[in-house]
Order: sequence, then C-alpha cells, then structure tokens
Amino acid sequence: MGERELKSPKAAIVAAPITGPTTAGFVAIIGAPNAGKSTLVNRLVGSKVSIVSRKVQTTRGRIRGIAMRGACQLVLVDTPGIFKPKRRLDRAMVDAAWTEAAEADETVFLIDAGKGMTEDIDRILERLANWPKKPLLALNKIDLTPKEELLALAKTLNERAAFADTFMISAERGFGVEDLGARMVAAMPEGPWLYPEDQVADAPIRSMASEITREQIYDRLHEELPYASTVETTQWKELKDGSVRIEQTIFVERESQRMIVLGEKGKTIKAISMVARKEIAEMAEKPVHLFLFVKVRENWGDDPERYREMGLDFPKG
Repeated sequence: MGERELKSPKAAIVAAPITGPTTAGFVAIIGAPNAGKSTLVNRLVGSKVSIVSRKVQTTRGRIRGIAMRGACQLVLVDTPGIFKPKRRLDRAMVDAAWTEAAEADETVFLIDAGKGMTEDIDRILERLANWPKKPLLALNKIDLTPKEELLALAKTLNERAAFADTFMISAERGFGVEDLGARMVAAMPEGPWLYPEDQVADAPIRSMASEITREQIYDRLHEELPYASTVETTQWKELKDGSVRIEQTIFVERESQRMIVLGEKGKTIKAISMVARKEIAEMAEKPVHLFLFVKVRENWGDDPERYREMGLDFPKG
C-alpha cells in the first residue's frame, strides 16, 4: 500500500448509478494566507486532505482534494496563500497559486471577512481586475463578522474586480458551502471523471503522512519554530502483523531549531509523534509505528530537490 492514494471512508456505501453525462474539472481556491482555503477544501471533500494551522503559509505545494457531487467530480486545488514574496520559497508558492488559477476551470477568491481589506487582498485584486475569466468571490467566516461589514466589504470588492458571483460562507461551520459547491458544479465541463470515485486526494499516502506530522509541528510550535521546517517520509514498511512502520525526518535549518522540535528531554517530539501517529493510523486504516528524527539541513529552502518533492517549480535568481 506504500504509494496508494487516499480513499474515502464512504467508499463502501453503494451509490445510485449515474445516468446521463458526467462532468469533471478543476477549481482553484486562491486567497491571502490564513483565509481558510484548506478548511474549505476539507469541508467540500468531506474528509481531511489538507492541513490546517494557525501558522500562515502551511500549504506549500498543490494539494488537490476530490469532491463528488452527483454526476460531477470537483478537483479542488488548495493553493498556497498569495502574499508579497520575500524569499525563493515564497516566490515558488505564490507562482504556483497563480499558475493553478490560470489553468483551472473555475477560480474561487476566498477572503477572511473579519480581516477586511489588507495589502495582500489589494495586491490580488489588482491582478484579478484583468483576469480573463470572472472568478467567484467567497467571503469566509461570516459567523464572526457583523452583517454591515460583510455587505460593505462585498460592495468594495465587486467594485475593484468583476466577479461572476459572490457567496457568504463559513468554511468552519459549513454555512453557505454547499451553495458555493453547487455553483462550482455548474461551471464544470462535460467529460469523464479524472479520478476513481472513492478517491479523495491525489497525493500518495506517504506524502499525506508527512503533511499530518508537519501540521502537528506547526500546531504545537506555532510561536516558537521559524517557518523553515519540512517533513519527509523516508520509510513506509508493511509488517507481517498488518501494521506499518513509518520513519520520518523533520528538517530544520539550525541546531537551535532542532532543539526546539525535540523539546526538554524529548518531550515535544514525543507529543508530536503521539498525535501524528494516531491521525496517520486513522488515515491508513491500520496500526502505525511512527519514528521521528530531527536533522539540520542548512538552507534547504535553496535546494531544488526539496521544491520538486513539494511539487513546486524552483525559481531561479
């Protein structure tokens, strides 16, 4: 199973046969960091396929979740947050987001309504003003924002760029999400499904396992650990008793960061491992033995190989 795709727990449910034409296509979810893109993708898919964290820019590569809606298959692309890049990795992530938006059948611009207009949103609007196809606008976290502010923000945004439609949603609580999903379905072209019906993500399971551990690192060390850390699954071995042995390496850039991840007497790494192991076991549907190692890899953010592993193009210069 080492490289199998992540299947839906609903796969055992026998669905009514599809009659008539099928549709399928890609929907790119773009927005500033921490707009709620990963939460929205997970909500639409009905399964956790993208990590969610308080730390900005946790989504790095192209995370694709697969949502079925009747005869339609939506391939939802959770893109990295768009902001003013300062480093090579930043540029790679922002470029990836815009590339996905340009190639998708539909684009959704998701905004944290509670934050209102920001420099990042203003920068995105400038580019969307000349976008060849009108995107959808979705104001997120409406349950935390006064109605008057929502309406004023929606008016301002629609004056700045031409949107095909505007939705008010709460990705966390599900408000308005199915209406947005129905609008996505209506935009998908006729054609065969792109993935098996029971598949919920296009990433190999070992990549998903790395993402789960990375999420736990960010969740536990949100304030302490600098942005430059990554996780690689280096071993996935099926054992005779039906369990799996997984070895993962957490790479940081400095020795001081390695000590933060380890924690006093190894307490932090043990806590991260315990929670990650449980989540990976639920995903893999079998017992997991997880072994975490922390290594220093200076300037890994300038290594082209690391970019390829994340599904990103390596920016030159």
